[in-house]
Amino acid sequence: MSQFILPYFVVQGNGQKQPIASMPGIYRFSIDKLLEDIDPVVAQGLDKILLFGLPREKDELGTEAFADDGIVQQAVKVIKDHFPQLIVMTDVCLCAYTTQGHCGVMTNDKCQMSNDGVTIDSEATLEALARIAVSHARAGAAYVAPSAMMRGQVRAIRKALDDNSYQQVKIMAYSAKFASSFYGPFREAMNCSPAFGDRRGYQLDPRDSQAALERIRIEIDEGADMVMVKPALAYLDIVFQAKQLFNKPVAAYNVSGEYVLLHGQPTLIKEAIIAIQRAGADYIITYHAKEFI
Repeated sequence: MSQFILPYFVVQGNGQKQPIASMPGIYRFSIDKLLEDIDPVVAQGLDKILLFGLPREKDELGTEAFADDGIVQQAVKVIKDHFPQLIVMTDVCLCAYTTQGHCGVMTNDKCQMSNDGVTIDSEATLEALARIAVSHARAGAAYVAPSAMMRGQVRAIRKALDDNSYQQVKIMAYSAKFASSFYGPFREAMNCSPAFGDRRGYQLDPRDSQAALERIRIEIDEGADMVMVKPALAYLDIVFQAKQLFNKPVAAYNVSGEYVLLHGQPTLIKEAIIAIQRAGADYIITYHAKEFI
């Protein structure tokens, strides 16, 4: 089984292979072109992908994120038809689907600016995340990956999956997701930068390792089957400690900003991946995955 998980960006339409200016060598694919790209990497031994979807339209509640005909839901069904052996993981978040670009639902009386960023309507957000996860499971996802960093997200998703008879669907939780400047190219790729404020109010403080480890512990207790540290290279200490402290698989996300820094430098890429492995990551989510299969 491959240690690597390859992220993909999927868009509506046909014949689409859109270059991403901020991420050279990476594309947004329509489903037909996505299948063409997946075919050779599966033949070479890659067995896990992580899907991110770009919606046709956005709204305040991010409703296309949990629509049965949403882009991720469509893509999962087609991919599983063509590659039944492939483990399809899906990102569960709202930032790419909402007009305000934040990872949760906001309402006029509950959305307030503060020194720590913005305030999210927790109840509405957890309900939306659970609906997204169930819709992805219905489409055939093997793992759902909540990345919104909302407190209680894993518990809410696990309950919703179980209540809808998707006990076999696992959760890869973005438990240690830091408020990082390394996400810039990804936000351009997904058109998901916040329309106002920032995400410091719900993502982790880069200075606080104990908060990260506590969040990992909490989400394992809530039902996470795998936990993630994101970004990878700047937080290898968290990867190492998580592997030492918890009896769960640990994934490290080698994120877009890290990809751009290393792109086109194979020796540096190899050294960086070795460092992530040495820290103890069981799985590595990386746009460089094709170079290691």
